[in-house]
Amino acid sequence: MDSPHRNIRLWLEEREESLSPYAMKSRLSQGRLKPEEPCPMRTAFQRDRDRIIHCKAFRRLKHKTQVFVAPLGDHYVTRLTHTLEVSQIARSISRALNLNEDLTEAIALGHDLGHTPFGHTGEEILNEISPFGFRHNEQSLRVVDLLEKEGAGLNLTFEVREGILKHSKSRTNILGEDWEMPDTLEGQVCKMADVVAYVNHDVDDALRANVISEDDLPRSVVSMFGKSRSERINAMIHDILDCSWAARGEGRGLTSKELKPMIGVSPAVGEAMNTLREFLFERVYHSSLVQREADKARKVVHLLHDYFNEHEEKLPGDYALREEPLARRVVDYIAGMTDQYALQTAREAGLI
Repeated sequence: MDSPHRNIRLWLEEREESLSPYAMKSRLSQGRLKPEEPCPMRTAFQRDRDRIIHCKAFRRLKHKTQVFVAPLGDHYVTRLTHTLEVSQIARSISRALNLNEDLTEAIALGHDLGHTPFGHTGEEILNEISPFGFRHNEQSLRVVDLLEKEGAGLNLTFEVREGILKHSKSRTNILGEDWEMPDTLEGQVCKMADVVAYVNHDVDDALRANVISEDDLPRSVVSMFGKSRSERINAMIHDILDCSWAARGEGRGLTSKELKPMIGVSPAVGEAMNTLREFLFERVYHSSLVQREADKARKVVHLLHDYFNEHEEKLPGDYALREEPLARRVVDYIAGMTDQYALQTAREAGLI
Protein backbone atom coordinates (compact mmCIF):
# COMPACT_ATOMS: atom_id res chain seq x y z
CA MET A 1 0.00 0.00 0.00
CA ASP A 2 1.34 3.45 -0.91
CA SER A 3 2.50 5.67 1.94
CA PRO A 4 0.12 8.60 2.59
CA HIS A 5 3.22 10.81 2.60
CA ARG A 6 4.43 9.75 -0.84
CA ASN A 7 2.95 12.71 -2.71
CA ILE A 8 3.58 15.50 -0.18
CA ARG A 9 6.91 16.56 -1.70
CA LEU A 10 5.39 16.57 -5.20
CA TRP A 11 2.56 18.75 -3.94
CA LEU A 12 5.06 21.15 -2.32
CA GLU A 13 7.04 21.31 -5.54
CA GLU A 14 3.87 22.10 -7.47
CA ARG A 15 3.16 24.95 -5.05
CA GLU A 16 6.56 26.42 -5.90
CA GLU A 17 5.34 26.97 -9.47
CA SER A 18 3.31 29.93 -8.16
CA LEU A 19 6.52 31.67 -7.04
CA SER A 20 8.20 34.35 -9.13
CA PRO A 21 9.51 32.97 -12.44
CA TYR A 22 12.93 34.08 -11.19
CA ALA A 23 12.71 32.19 -7.92
CA MET A 24 14.78 29.02 -7.61
CA LYS A 25 12.53 25.95 -7.73
CA SER A 26 13.67 22.96 -5.71
CA ARG A 27 12.88 20.51 -8.53
CA LEU A 28 15.37 22.43 -10.70
CA SER A 29 18.20 22.21 -8.19
CA GLN A 30 21.61 21.26 -9.57
CA GLY A 31 21.62 18.50 -6.98
CA ARG A 32 23.93 17.28 -4.25
CA LEU A 33 27.57 16.21 -4.12
CA LYS A 34 26.40 12.64 -3.49
CA PRO A 35 23.15 11.51 -5.14
CA GLU A 36 20.41 10.39 -2.75
CA GLU A 37 16.75 9.52 -2.88
CA PRO A 38 14.41 12.54 -2.47
CA CYS A 39 12.56 12.90 0.79
CA PRO A 40 8.88 11.92 0.41
CA MET A 41 7.69 14.79 2.66
CA ARG A 42 10.11 17.70 2.07
CA THR A 43 11.54 19.55 -0.87
CA ALA A 44 15.33 19.48 -1.30
CA PHE A 45 15.73 22.94 0.25
CA GLN A 46 13.48 22.13 3.21
CA ARG A 47 15.60 19.05 3.82
CA ASP A 48 18.77 21.19 3.75
CA ARG A 49 17.30 23.61 6.25
CA ASP A 50 16.45 20.79 8.64
CA ARG A 51 19.90 19.22 8.35
CA ILE A 52 21.51 22.55 9.22
CA ILE A 53 19.30 23.17 12.25
CA HIS A 54 20.04 19.71 13.65
CA CYS A 55 23.80 19.77 13.13
CA LYS A 56 26.36 20.27 15.90
CA ALA A 57 27.94 23.36 14.37
CA PHE A 58 24.57 25.14 14.48
CA ARG A 59 24.19 24.43 18.21
CA ARG A 60 27.65 25.80 18.93
CA LEU A 61 26.71 29.17 17.47
CA LYS A 62 24.96 30.09 20.72
CA HIS A 63 28.33 30.34 22.49
CA LYS A 64 30.26 32.13 19.75
CA THR A 65 30.97 35.85 19.89
CA GLN A 66 29.59 38.39 17.44
CA VAL A 67 31.57 41.50 18.52
CA PHE A 68 32.10 41.51 22.27
CA VAL A 69 34.14 38.54 23.50
CA ALA A 70 32.39 36.39 26.13
CA PRO A 71 30.17 39.27 27.33
CA LEU A 72 28.70 39.10 30.82
CA GLY A 73 25.32 40.56 29.85
CA ASP A 74 22.48 38.31 28.71
CA HIS A 75 21.36 40.52 25.84
CA TYR A 76 24.47 40.75 23.68
CA VAL A 77 24.26 39.24 20.21
CA THR A 78 25.80 35.82 19.63
CA ARG A 79 26.40 34.06 16.34
CA LEU A 80 23.17 32.15 16.89
CA THR A 81 20.97 35.18 17.53
CA HIS A 82 22.65 36.93 14.58
CA THR A 83 21.88 33.90 12.38
CA LEU A 84 18.23 33.91 13.45
CA GLU A 85 17.94 37.64 12.76
CA VAL A 86 19.45 37.19 9.31
CA SER A 87 16.99 34.36 8.66
CA GLN A 88 14.01 36.46 9.73
CA ILE A 89 15.02 39.47 7.63
CA ALA A 90 15.87 37.34 4.60
CA ARG A 91 12.63 35.40 4.79
CA SER A 92 10.62 38.63 5.03
CA ILE A 93 12.30 39.97 1.89
CA SER A 94 11.95 36.69 -0.01
CA ARG A 95 8.29 36.40 0.90
CA ALA A 96 7.59 39.94 -0.30
CA LEU A 97 9.42 39.30 -3.58
CA ASN A 98 7.70 35.91 -4.01
CA LEU A 99 11.01 34.04 -3.98
CA ASN A 100 11.75 30.59 -2.53
CA GLU A 101 11.58 31.11 1.22
CA ASP A 102 12.85 27.60 1.99
CA LEU A 103 16.06 28.12 0.02
CA THR A 104 16.50 31.55 1.60
CA GLU A 105 16.09 30.13 5.09
CA ALA A 106 18.54 27.28 4.52
CA ILE A 107 21.26 29.64 3.28
CA ALA A 108 20.66 32.10 6.11
CA LEU A 109 20.79 29.43 8.81
CA GLY A 110 23.98 27.91 7.41
CA HIS A 111 25.94 30.99 6.44
CA ASP A 112 28.04 31.33 9.63
CA LEU A 113 28.53 27.68 10.61
CA GLY A 114 32.27 28.00 10.00
CA HIS A 115 32.80 31.08 12.13
CA THR A 116 35.60 30.94 14.66
CA PRO A 117 35.50 31.61 18.40
CA PHE A 118 36.07 35.27 19.34
CA GLY A 119 34.32 36.69 16.29
CA HIS A 120 36.29 38.22 13.45
CA THR A 121 39.38 38.36 15.68
CA GLY A 122 39.55 34.57 15.61
CA GLU A 123 39.13 34.60 11.85
CA GLU A 124 41.89 37.18 11.39
CA ILE A 125 44.46 35.33 13.50
CA LEU A 126 43.73 31.94 11.87
CA ASN A 127 44.08 33.57 8.46
CA GLU A 128 47.47 34.94 9.53
CA ILE A 129 48.93 31.76 10.97
CA SER A 130 47.35 29.01 8.85
CA PRO A 131 49.36 27.93 5.81
CA PHE A 132 46.03 27.48 4.02
CA GLY A 133 44.65 30.88 4.98
CA PHE A 134 41.21 31.16 6.55
CA ARG A 135 37.87 32.71 5.55
CA HIS A 136 34.79 31.88 7.57
CA ASN A 137 32.54 31.52 4.51
CA GLU A 138 34.89 28.90 3.04
CA GLN A 139 35.02 27.19 6.42
CA SER A 140 31.21 27.17 6.58
CA LEU A 141 31.19 25.27 3.29
CA ARG A 142 33.86 22.93 4.66
CA VAL A 143 31.69 22.28 7.72
CA VAL A 144 28.64 21.25 5.70
CA ASP A 145 30.65 19.32 3.09
CA LEU A 146 33.10 17.47 5.32
CA LEU A 147 33.28 18.19 9.03
CA GLU A 148 29.73 17.44 10.14
CA LYS A 149 28.56 13.89 10.84
CA GLU A 150 32.07 12.57 11.51
CA GLY A 151 33.32 13.40 8.05
CA ALA A 152 30.22 12.49 6.06
CA GLY A 153 29.01 16.08 5.78
CA LEU A 154 25.42 17.22 5.34
CA ASN A 155 25.34 16.68 1.55
CA LEU A 156 23.47 19.92 0.86
CA THR A 157 22.22 21.12 -2.51
CA PHE A 158 24.42 23.19 -4.80
CA GLU A 159 22.24 26.30 -4.37
CA VAL A 160 22.50 26.32 -0.56
CA ARG A 161 26.25 25.65 -0.69
CA GLU A 162 26.78 28.45 -3.21
CA GLY A 163 24.76 30.90 -1.12
CA ILE A 164 26.80 30.02 1.98
CA LEU A 165 30.10 30.40 0.13
CA LYS A 166 29.27 33.77 -1.45
CA HIS A 167 27.62 35.49 1.53
CA SER A 168 30.85 37.06 2.82
CA LYS A 169 31.57 40.73 2.18
CA SER A 170 34.87 41.64 3.90
CA ARG A 171 35.12 45.46 4.05
CA THR A 172 34.17 46.15 0.46
CA ASN A 173 31.38 48.65 -0.12
CA ILE A 174 27.86 47.28 -0.43
CA LEU A 175 27.26 46.45 -4.10
CA GLY A 176 30.75 47.78 -4.89
CA GLU A 177 33.10 46.46 -7.56
CA ASP A 178 34.34 43.55 -5.43
CA TRP A 179 30.85 42.61 -4.23
CA GLU A 180 30.38 39.03 -5.48
CA MET A 181 26.73 38.07 -5.77
CA PRO A 182 25.37 34.50 -5.56
CA ASP A 183 23.66 33.20 -8.67
CA THR A 184 20.25 32.80 -7.04
CA LEU A 185 18.15 35.75 -5.95
CA GLU A 186 17.61 33.90 -2.66
CA GLY A 187 21.36 33.86 -2.06
CA GLN A 188 21.53 37.57 -2.87
CA VAL A 189 18.74 38.25 -0.39
CA CYS A 190 20.70 36.48 2.35
CA LYS A 191 23.82 38.50 1.57
CA MET A 192 21.89 41.76 1.93
CA ALA A 193 20.02 40.53 5.01
CA ASP A 194 23.34 39.70 6.68
CA VAL A 195 24.40 43.36 6.35
CA VAL A 196 21.04 44.67 7.54
CA ALA A 197 21.20 42.44 10.61
CA TYR A 198 24.75 43.12 11.76
CA VAL A 199 24.94 46.88 11.20
CA ASN A 200 21.85 47.22 13.37
CA HIS A 201 22.48 44.76 16.19
CA ASP A 202 26.14 45.81 16.43
CA VAL A 203 24.98 49.38 17.03
CA ASP A 204 22.71 48.14 19.82
CA ASP A 205 25.52 46.10 21.42
CA ALA A 206 27.87 49.08 21.25
CA LEU A 207 25.24 51.26 22.95
CA ARG A 208 24.70 48.56 25.58
CA ALA A 209 28.45 48.41 26.26
CA ASN A 210 28.68 52.23 26.43
CA VAL A 211 31.22 52.24 23.62
CA ILE A 212 29.08 54.82 21.80
CA SER A 213 26.04 56.94 22.57
CA GLU A 214 23.03 57.60 20.34
CA ASP A 215 24.37 61.11 19.70
CA ASP A 216 27.50 59.57 18.14
CA LEU A 217 25.59 58.01 15.25
CA PRO A 218 26.28 59.79 11.93
CA ARG A 219 23.62 62.40 11.24
CA SER A 220 23.19 61.23 7.66
CA VAL A 221 22.38 57.71 8.94
CA VAL A 222 19.86 58.95 11.52
CA SER A 223 18.28 61.22 8.93
CA MET A 224 17.94 58.36 6.47
CA PHE A 225 16.86 55.56 8.79
CA GLY A 226 15.81 56.94 12.17
CA LYS A 227 17.33 56.30 15.60
CA SER A 228 15.78 53.02 16.71
CA ARG A 229 16.79 49.59 15.45
CA SER A 230 13.27 48.83 14.25
CA GLU A 231 13.16 52.06 12.24
CA ARG A 232 16.52 51.36 10.66
CA ILE A 233 15.72 47.75 9.75
CA ASN A 234 12.28 48.69 8.40
CA ALA A 235 13.72 51.45 6.21
CA MET A 236 16.46 49.20 4.82
CA ILE A 237 14.07 46.35 4.02
CA HIS A 238 11.59 48.68 2.33
CA ASP A 239 14.35 50.11 0.15
CA ILE A 240 15.56 46.62 -0.81
CA LEU A 241 12.01 45.70 -1.83
CA ASP A 242 11.57 48.91 -3.82
CA CYS A 243 14.90 48.67 -5.62
CA SER A 244 15.31 44.96 -6.26
CA TRP A 245 14.72 43.83 -9.81
CA ALA A 246 12.23 41.15 -8.83
CA ALA A 247 9.92 43.81 -7.40
CA ARG A 248 10.29 46.22 -10.36
CA GLY A 249 10.40 43.91 -13.36
CA GLU A 250 7.44 41.64 -12.86
CA GLY A 251 4.11 42.63 -14.33
CA ARG A 252 5.67 44.90 -16.98
CA GLY A 253 5.93 42.35 -19.76
CA LEU A 254 9.70 42.06 -19.40
CA THR A 255 11.42 38.74 -19.89
CA SER A 256 14.47 37.38 -18.10
CA LYS A 257 16.54 38.13 -21.23
CA GLU A 258 15.63 41.82 -21.06
CA LEU A 259 16.53 42.43 -17.43
CA LYS A 260 19.09 40.69 -15.28
CA PRO A 261 17.61 39.71 -11.91
CA MET A 262 19.37 41.35 -8.94
CA ILE A 263 18.73 42.23 -5.33
CA GLY A 264 19.88 45.75 -4.51
CA VAL A 265 19.36 49.06 -2.74
CA SER A 266 19.03 52.66 -3.88
CA PRO A 267 22.25 54.71 -4.15
CA ALA A 268 21.22 56.91 -1.20
CA VAL A 269 20.44 54.01 1.11
CA GLY A 270 23.54 52.12 -0.02
CA GLU A 271 25.67 55.16 0.82
CA ALA A 272 24.04 55.50 4.26
CA MET A 273 24.56 51.78 4.99
CA ASN A 274 28.23 52.08 4.01
CA THR A 275 28.55 55.15 6.24
CA LEU A 276 27.13 53.17 9.15
CA ARG A 277 29.50 50.26 8.49
CA GLU A 278 32.52 52.57 8.41
CA PHE A 279 31.34 54.18 11.64
CA LEU A 280 31.17 50.72 13.26
CA PHE A 281 34.68 49.85 12.11
CA GLU A 282 36.14 53.10 13.40
CA ARG A 283 34.21 53.54 16.63
CA VAL A 284 33.24 50.01 17.68
CA TYR A 285 35.26 47.19 16.09
CA HIS A 286 38.52 49.12 16.58
CA SER A 287 37.55 50.65 19.94
CA SER A 288 39.89 50.23 22.93
CA LEU A 289 37.37 47.99 24.75
CA VAL A 290 36.95 45.61 21.83
CA GLN A 291 40.67 45.65 21.05
CA ARG A 292 41.64 44.77 24.64
CA GLU A 293 39.46 41.68 24.46
CA ALA A 294 40.67 40.98 20.94
CA ASP A 295 44.30 40.96 22.11
CA LYS A 296 43.45 38.28 24.67
CA ALA A 297 41.62 36.27 22.02
CA ARG A 298 44.55 36.49 19.60
CA LYS A 299 46.87 35.14 22.27
CA VAL A 300 44.58 32.20 23.06
CA VAL A 301 44.11 31.22 19.40
CA HIS A 302 47.85 31.51 18.75
CA LEU A 303 48.68 29.34 21.78
CA LEU A 304 46.12 26.69 20.88
CA HIS A 305 47.37 26.57 17.30
CA ASP A 306 50.97 26.04 18.39
CA TYR A 307 49.99 23.55 21.10
CA PHE A 308 48.01 21.18 18.87
CA ASN A 309 50.56 21.35 16.08
CA GLU A 310 53.13 20.18 18.62
CA HIS A 311 50.84 17.66 20.36
CA GLU A 312 48.87 15.89 17.63
CA GLU A 313 47.90 13.17 20.12
CA LYS A 314 45.76 15.73 21.98
CA LEU A 315 43.40 16.20 19.05
CA PRO A 316 40.00 14.47 19.43
CA GLY A 317 39.67 11.19 17.58
CA ASP A 318 37.70 12.43 14.58
CA TYR A 319 40.30 15.15 13.94
CA ALA A 320 43.29 12.90 14.71
CA LEU A 321 42.24 10.19 12.27
CA ARG A 322 41.32 12.34 9.28
CA GLU A 323 43.71 11.86 6.36
CA GLU A 324 44.67 15.50 5.95
CA PRO A 325 47.70 17.61 6.90
CA LEU A 326 47.98 18.22 10.64
CA ALA A 327 47.89 21.99 10.12
CA ARG A 328 44.53 21.69 8.35
CA ARG A 329 43.05 19.50 11.09
CA VAL A 330 44.26 21.84 13.84
CA VAL A 331 42.61 24.83 12.17
CA ASP A 332 39.37 22.87 11.72
CA TYR A 333 39.36 21.97 15.42
CA ILE A 334 40.07 25.48 16.68
CA ALA A 335 37.60 27.08 14.26
CA GLY A 336 34.84 24.85 15.60
CA MET A 337 35.43 25.85 19.24
CA THR A 338 33.12 28.16 21.15
CA ASP A 339 34.63 31.09 23.05
CA GLN A 340 34.38 29.40 26.44
CA TYR A 341 35.60 26.03 25.17
CA ALA A 342 38.68 27.67 23.64
CA LEU A 343 39.46 29.42 26.93
CA GLN A 344 38.81 26.23 28.91
CA THR A 345 41.03 24.14 26.60
CA ALA A 346 43.84 26.68 26.87
CA ARG A 347 43.59 26.61 30.69
CA GLU A 348 43.54 22.81 30.89
CA ALA A 349 46.62 22.66 28.67
CA GLY A 350 48.38 25.10 30.97
CA LEU A 351 48.66 27.72 28.23
CA ILE A 352 47.04 30.56 30.19
